[in-house]
Amino acid sequence: MPIFGAPWRGEQLSLLAKQLHSRQSSECFQQLLEDAKGELQDICQKEGLDQEDIFERTRNLNLLEQDFRRQKSLDPNLVSRIALAKAEGYNLWQLAKSKNDFQLFSPALCNLISLRQEQASQLPESGSCWETLAQPFEPDITISRLEELFAPLRKALPELLDEVRTSQKISTLNWDLDEPSQKFLCDELLKQWGRDEKITTVARSPHPFSITLGPQDFRLTTRFVPGQPFSALLATAHEWGHSLYEQGLPSQTHQWFAWPLGQATSMGVHESQSLFWENRIARSKAFSDRFWPYFAKAGAPVESGIDLWRAMNPLMPGLNRVEADELTYGMHILVRTDLEIALLEKGLEVNALPEEWNKSYRNLLGVAPRNDVEGCLQDVHWSEGQFGYFPSYLLGHLISAQISEAMNSSLKNSCFQEDDAISAAISSGQESIMLAWLRKEVHHYGRKVNGEELVEKVTGVPLSSSAFLDYLREKVGILIDAS
Repeated sequence: MPIFGAPWRGEQLSLLAKQLHSRQSSECFQQLLEDAKGELQDICQKEGLDQEDIFERTRNLNLLEQDFRRQKSLDPNLVSRIALAKAEGYNLWQLAKSKNDFQLFSPALCNLISLRQEQASQLPESGSCWETLAQPFEPDITISRLEELFAPLRKALPELLDEVRTSQKISTLNWDLDEPSQKFLCDELLKQWGRDEKITTVARSPHPFSITLGPQDFRLTTRFVPGQPFSALLATAHEWGHSLYEQGLPSQTHQWFAWPLGQATSMGVHESQSLFWENRIARSKAFSDRFWPYFAKAGAPVESGIDLWRAMNPLMPGLNRVEADELTYGMHILVRTDLEIALLEKGLEVNALPEEWNKSYRNLLGVAPRNDVEGCLQDVHWSEGQFGYFPSYLLGHLISAQISEAMNSSLKNSCFQEDDAISAAISSGQESIMLAWLRKEVHHYGRKVNGEELVEKVTGVPLSSSAFLDYLREKVGILIDAS
């Protein structure tokens, strides 16, 4: 869209938001909910439904009612103003990024923060401002619980990075692949992972994403970045994981039909699925051992699986969140989480954001942005008022690692004799076995439970950072030795 078209598009979005809010908070919708609850009560008495069926139907209606109460509590004019501010914020963020001028975006960010604070004050939630805004992404999350989960990472991740620096094993990459070669690798990856072209499409976009438009309409995109020969492959693996999760949600209550139980449990769980396919599989040594001939065929200077594995797993602190390795990615999220809580609840001035961002990067990663494009302007989230989203990325790492441990134990007992059953499945090209396990153990829950409840059901223990840190320490140690 041409940049001058954005204001009119913002007006359209504002009108649509107000109309949708009117429907979702109407007396008609409220009456439909009451009728549905009454009908369910009658069915339960007459048909003798089993307890699981009763729970699912009740949960569906309770979640719809929860959303109705939230919509009902909001001022329609505020809903309209937020929609307009999001459109304006996104437009000004793009402009500020193109001109490397944070001040062009600063007034829009101030406005979005103010509007979201007002929204949080109107919503019938018991948590703080940030906690309230985070609920759509991570139901039931609190700042205290988040800090409990992240505190071990704040200590361990910098220590691991120092270990890498001390070993002088900071990775560099001095080769590239052209776009057709990278596309060949992405197509081969999805082919081997069982992509069904009748229900999925793959395209390119400036920022990779996955989206579901219908029960049999799953779309994902990737991007090709000069100088980064793994960017497209890893982005494809990541978005494929998102899409597989969507494809595995309960079909009888699919989100296409607007039922809550057909929607993702949380964004943290969603991210855990994409990170499993990107990191636990695509970045694994077992996968490199199997896939390196395709890279060699595409023109990459690799002669073995270990060559590919080392290249695909750089240990190097950088400034870009999206391209970060497994070791440093969490640090990027810690910076953003701390800053957005400070902006919303601790009085951090928007104009002080670039300086605070740069200081946090120097302290945590030992690197500093040369400009705001490399710094606080790199992400789109705040330009659309998405406060509370960033922690889901790091929670996804924790959830993925803990679920992987449970999967490995299960597959070791049922399918493979090796201690590392996941690697055995990857080596033999049997990703379908892992997908079947995820379908059975993880995907079917939808919104029956929140993220932490799902983890405890699947793994038998509460969510913690232990599994992720154990996995990371082992991998970093092997990479250092292999270098």
